[in-house]
Amino acid sequence: MPRSPKLSSPVRHRALFLVLIALAVPGGFAQSGKFGPPADRAAGGKADQAEGARILADFRGTGIIGEGDCWLSVELRVMPRQGSERTVTGTLLGMRGASGPLFRLSVAGEHWLIESGPHPTAWTAGATGDVVPAAAGQTVAGTGLTVFDLQMPFLHWTDFTYEGQAKVRGRPTHSFILRPPPGYVPPEPGLTGVRVLLDVQFQAMVQAELLGAKGAAVKSIALLDLKKVGDQYIPKEIDFRNNQTRDKTRFTVTAAALGLGLTAETFAPGNLRAEPPAIPPGKVVKF
Repeated sequence: MPRSPKLSSPVRHRALFLVLIALAVPGGFAQSGKFGPPADRAAGGKADQAEGARILADFRGTGIIGEGDCWLSVELRVMPRQGSERTVTGTLLGMRGASGPLFRLSVAGEHWLIESGPHPTAWTAGATGDVVPAAAGQTVAGTGLTVFDLQMPFLHWTDFTYEGQAKVRGRPTHSFILRPPPGYVPPEPGLTGVRVLLDVQFQAMVQAELLGAKGAAVKSIALLDLKKVGDQYIPKEIDFRNNQTRDKTRFTVTAAALGLGLTAETFAPGNLRAEPPAIPPGKVVKF
């Protein structure tokens, strides 16, 4: 069973959520075969929508990944419902750009540059060396993790319904349904919205559900664990689960370094295949 996120420190130690956030990213941590609305959410139509708007504004105003920059050593563990598991390893550099988080991911010989925010973009470079735009639905290194999962553009969608408070593994959260803007082309056909659950105390996303045409969750993103590095909490484990196939990819951080002084040049598409900046060994914290 997934573990409850360890979120016991003061609010100022806000989680550095990737996607990743996350993924991603992310009702409940029980990972059932089919997800409905959180069982103890407020009854439909009774939640204060003005209060919901304020909560979302506060969440977005504090920054989805916080301040500063980071280097992460990561593992992507592919756990299919049937067949053998496999794990690929890589590194991720992150910083906050002008429009939103910037991520540079290198894994299994693939190189990705991903920009989140209201107008997300992405590029990739493979064995040929050419840097080309990446589509939101593209998968990373043959795993269940997609560009969309890392961008989490839904965190910036303005059409929402506030469902009220709900419990996620015993912790109070704010539950929202966020809907894509007109003309949006979803990475998967039938995506109608994303249910997002924000921890009440930390203003961090702890779970998300990608909703299909009938409101059922077709994919879920769940924050499982956090790790403290200095005075900052970062995600240690995030699950990306396909609720239709029941395949799952677990994003695990095995080491981290913060406060590196990275520059925007590191995240320029033309530099995607260039050697990344060296990470001072003294800054690396292994988990």
